[in-house]
Amino acid sequence: MTLKRSAVTYFFALISLAAAAQSPSKRSLTPQDVYRLQAISDPQVSPDGQWVAYVQSAVDVAKDKRNADIWMVSWDGKESIQLTNSPDGESKPRWSPDGKYLSFVATRNGATKPQLFLLDRRGGEGKKLTDLKGDLEDYEWAHDGKRIALVVRDPDYADSAKTKIRKPYVLDRYHFKQDIKGYLEKNPVHLYLFDVAAKTLDTLTSGSFDETSPVWSPDGTQLAFVSNRTEDPDKNQNTDIWLIDARKGATLKRLTDWTGYDHSPVWSPDGKSLAYLRSTGSGNFLMYDQPLLAVISKDGGEPTLLSKTLDRPVRNPRWSKDGQSIGVLVEDDRQVYVGQYAVATGKLTQLASGNRTFSALEPKAAGQWLTLMSEPHLPAELYALEDGKPRRLTTVHDEFVSPLQLASVEGFTSRSKDGTQVSGILYRPANAPAGKRLPLILFIHGGPVGQDNYGFDLSRQMLAAGGYAVAAVNYRGSNGRGLDFTKAIYADWGNKEVVDILGATDYLIEKGIADPERLGIGGWSYGGILTNYTIATDSRFKAAASGAGSSLQLSLYGSDQYTNQYETELGAPWKNLDKWLKVSYPFLKADRIKTPTQFMVGEKDFNVPVAGSEQMYQALRSLGVPTELIIYPGQFHGISVPSYQKDRFERYLQWFDKYLKAPAPVAQKQP
Repeated sequence: MTLKRSAVTYFFALISLAAAAQSPSKRSLTPQDVYRLQAISDPQVSPDGQWVAYVQSAVDVAKDKRNADIWMVSWDGKESIQLTNSPDGESKPRWSPDGKYLSFVATRNGATKPQLFLLDRRGGEGKKLTDLKGDLEDYEWAHDGKRIALVVRDPDYADSAKTKIRKPYVLDRYHFKQDIKGYLEKNPVHLYLFDVAAKTLDTLTSGSFDETSPVWSPDGTQLAFVSNRTEDPDKNQNTDIWLIDARKGATLKRLTDWTGYDHSPVWSPDGKSLAYLRSTGSGNFLMYDQPLLAVISKDGGEPTLLSKTLDRPVRNPRWSKDGQSIGVLVEDDRQVYVGQYAVATGKLTQLASGNRTFSALEPKAAGQWLTLMSEPHLPAELYALEDGKPRRLTTVHDEFVSPLQLASVEGFTSRSKDGTQVSGILYRPANAPAGKRLPLILFIHGGPVGQDNYGFDLSRQMLAAGGYAVAAVNYRGSNGRGLDFTKAIYADWGNKEVVDILGATDYLIEKGIADPERLGIGGWSYGGILTNYTIATDSRFKAAASGAGSSLQLSLYGSDQYTNQYETELGAPWKNLDKWLKVSYPFLKADRIKTPTQFMVGEKDFNVPVAGSEQMYQALRSLGVPTELIIYPGQFHGISVPSYQKDRFERYLQWFDKYLKAPAPVAQKQP
C-alpha cells in the first residue's frame, strides 16, 4: 500500500515550480510521451462519502503493456492511497455496503479466468472470493453486504482437450463475429447469486439469452437487469429492462416493452421506480439514434421520457441521494456537460458545462457529485462537483503536462457549400508565428456517431506538436447537434460528410490559417473511411493517413461485424447492388486518387477487417501512387500495445513531414 499525503504533494509541487523557474522553456510533445501518460477510470464513492476508489493505469515499459491498479483519494483531496500493486492488473473496484472492504476483479497467479477479490481498505492483500469457470463480466453488491450478483459467461470448453488444440468453430448465429471477442459461438451470459460468507453460488438465470447490467432494489428483494429475449437477438437491438426476485428458481418479469433498446437501469432511492435509457427510435438497427432519459414504475406502465424534447444524447443516469432528481451527462456541440432533471417537473438544470468534457458521474450527497473532467490541456482527473463548481481531487496528470508546451485549442464554425453549419475544433502549434499559414491536417473522428469535444486529445496534440495546424470536424453524422443532423448520412456514406470536411478546409484556408498547398488528412475507423472518400473526391490533399478504414464496402458483407446494419441501411447486396457500388466509390474510382496515402490496421480487426486497408494499398500500389501499409500484429480495432501506439504517431509524423514539409522545387531559370 502506498500513501501520498498532502505535505508530500506540496513539497514536490514546490520542487516542480523551482525547476520551472530555473528552466522556463518547455518542450514539445513527442511520441515517446505515450509511455508517460496515465489514465483514470471507474470512480466509486464510499458509503460514508469520505473516499473515492478508482482505477489508475500506467505503462509498464518493460512488458510493453498497460497495468491497472486500484487507488483511492479522500473527498477533501488531501490523501491519495494506492491499494493494489500487482503485475496482473485489477479492475471494477466496488465498495462493500458497510464501507470496510473494496472488491475488485483480477486474474492472478497464472489463472486463466478473472475472479472476484476482497480487500480490507485498512491494508493487507486482496483475498480471492470466487473460483468461477466462466468469464466474470460484471457484479454488484446487495445492500445487506451478504450477497453479490455476478454476471458470468458460460464456459467455452472448445480448447479444454489435453492437446490444447482448439476444436473447430461451429457457427450458426446470424451475428457470428465481433472485434476482440472473435468468432461467436453460443456462450450466453447469465446472472448468479454469490453468498459472501459461505462462498456458494446459486444460478439465477439460464437458457440461451444474455442477461446483463444487474442492479439491486434498495430492499434487496429484486434485481433489475437487461436482456434481449426476442426470437433472434442477433437481428435487432430490442433490449428490455427485466425484474427477478433475488432467489433461486424465481420467475422473470418484463418491465419495458419498447421495440428499440432500453438499458442502464438504476433504482430510485425509495425503490418505487427505475430510471434508464431508452432509444428514440423503435427500429432494429439504432446506430444513428440517441438515448432518452426515462423513468418507469417498478410495477410497469408507461414510462415518463424526461429528455424527450432535449434533442441531445444523454447517458450515465444517476439518482440524487434524496431521489428528487436524476443526474446525466449530455452530449452537446463539442461539449459534454453535467445536467440534472427534476423528476417531478422534468426541468433540466445545467450543473457544470463549458469548453471541457465530463465522462463519469456518481452521487455523493445533496448538491454534491463525483465526476471525471477533462480539459483541452489536461487529461481526465477526478473532481468533486459541489453546487455546480468543480473541485479537483486528483493530480495524476500534472507530471505529464508540466514539461510540455501544448497546442492552443479553439472552436470554429464553417459553412458547407450546401449551407450546412458545421462545428470544428482547431489546434494551433505552440508558438506558431502570427499571420503565417501553416500546413494543415484534418484529423477526422470515427463513429460516425460520435463527436470531437473539448477534452484532452493526444492524437491531435501530437500532430500539432509536429508543427501542423490540426482540425477536428464534426461532420453530418456526428452527435451533439440533434437527431436529424446525426441521421443525415443514413444510407448515403461519403457524401455529406465529405462536403462538410471540404467546407471546413475552405474556411481554414480563407481565414489565412491553412496553406492550400500543404493539406493533409487522416483518421481512424470511420475517420479512415472518410479519408478514403475525401481523397477520391478532391485531389488537393498532398498526404493522407487512413487508419482501420475500408472502401470496397461490398467486400465487407460477412467479413466484419455489421451485417445487421448493412441489411437494414443498404439492403442485401443481391437486392441493392447499385447502392453498394455507390458507397464503394473510393475503390472503384481509385484511379482518381493522386494523394500519397499511408494505410494502417490491426491484424485481428473484426470491426473493419484488414482487407479494407489491403485493398486500397494494393490499388494505389498498382496505380503508382505513393503508398505504404502498416499492419500491427495481434491488434484489434484499437491499438493497445504502447510501443505500437508510439510507432503509429512516429509514422504519422514521418509521412506528413515527407509530403507536407518537403522543400518546394527550385524554379528553373529560363534561357
